[in-house]
Parts: sequence; structure tokens; C-alpha cells
Amino acid sequence: MSSFLPTIIYRHRKENLRKCTLSGLESREDMRFFSYPEESLPEMDSYVLLKVGAKTLSEEDANSGIFLIDGTWKYAEAIEKQSPKMIARSLPSGFKTAYPRKQTLCPEPEYGLASVEALYLAYLISGRETKGLLDCYYWKDEFLRINDL
Repeated sequence: MSSFLPTIIYRHRKENLRKCTLSGLESREDMRFFSYPEESLPEMDSYVLLKVGAKTLSEEDANSGIFLIDGTWKYAEAIEKQSPKMIARSLPSGFKTAYPRKQTLCPEPEYGLASVEALYLAYLISGRETKGLLDCYYWKDEFLRINDL
């Protein structure tokens, strides 16, 4: 059994689950999914928010839980404003997405990672078990290949 805090995913209620890269992970014991704005979040004193542009996530953050906002760029901004304030961490730069992004609001589409890609990297960096995270991700092999993982 893992000693890590469960990962909290705050998913916008309008997220298209057929396109959602986190679909298939809802039953994992190390994750808790909440729907925005219908569900309230639990207490998250020891969590870090994954956010572009913040200080880089490192092994030093391994004892913190991971909080991931799941939604389009537009929805993610709104969700973050309504979420509890917490320390933010970003992923190291240079990782590329394999997801065929169509959104116009993504600042750098090639580097705007899909939620499951970001979660995989966060787990890898923090020493968490990554087994099974990418099993339902259609672009798994391409993501691992282009990032030499």
C-alpha cells in the first residue's frame, strides 16, 4: 500500500468524457475525482496544484498530494479561481504532448500536455507508481517515444 496522499482530480462537469484522457482512472485507489462545480473538495493542506508557470515539481514535493484541474484551458482558469489556495508546481519544460490538440486558447499547443500526460510525469517525478496510468491513453506509445520515457 502506498504512503502517498491520494491524487485529487477536479474535473469540470462539461468535460467531454469521450475525449477526456483521464477516463479509465476513476476506479484507482490512489485517485479521487470531484466534479466542478457540483462537488466540494476535501481539506487539502498538504497538496500542490499542478500549474503551468509555477516553480518546478521535484522529489522534494513527494510528500505532498497532487491536485490536478481537468478541463479545457478556459474552464481550468475558472476552476482554479474557485479552488482552495495552495502551493503551485509545474512540470519541467521540454516535454511534448502526443495529444492532437485543437484548442485555440492553449498558449503552446505542442507543450500543452494532456491531463494524463501531466499526471504521468508528476507521478514519475514524485516517485509514485506509474503502472497503469497510461493504459487507456490512445497516444501512450507516441507520448513515451517523443519524450524518450
